[in-house]
Amino acid sequence: MPICKPNELYETIPQLSRIAGLDVGSATVGVAISDPNLTIATARKTLRRGKRFEDLASQIFELLDQAEVGALIIGLPLDLSGKPGPRAQASKAFARNLTKIRDFPLAFWDERMSTNAARRVLLEADLSRKRRGEVIDSSAAAFILQGYLDYLKDHCEHQSTP
Repeated sequence: MPICKPNELYETIPQLSRIAGLDVGSATVGVAISDPNLTIATARKTLRRGKRFEDLASQIFELLDQAEVGALIIGLPLDLSGKPGPRAQASKAFARNLTKIRDFPLAFWDERMSTNAARRVLLEADLSRKRRGEVIDSSAAAFILQGYLDYLKDHCEHQSTP
């Protein structure tokens, strides 16, 4: 399956599947997962990037399978003017490499300011510097995913629960 546009991704999601959000960094990948009703994003885990992409992909797909995820939203780091820069190209390459390992529906979502928003929330929660460092990437992934879930609420007909 090719990489979709955000408005097309919804059509690929099996009923009652969750969506995962990824915040792809150079050293780590933050993971967040939605509830089955596609309403709330929850930060799940921060994965360390090692030397082998296949090992990281295996960890990601294991998480997705355990949570019954049907689609992925990957944060696309655009600059403030909305143009893609080097980090955006790295996120696109990451997505292409993931789809080479397993055909999985995914789309990109503008992640401008997601890390800053996550940092503000964690500071307001009075987390220690060490704890903020441990959860910042998964929290940023939750912000990215929540942005997409809010978009779905406003633009797509929601799946009905049985």
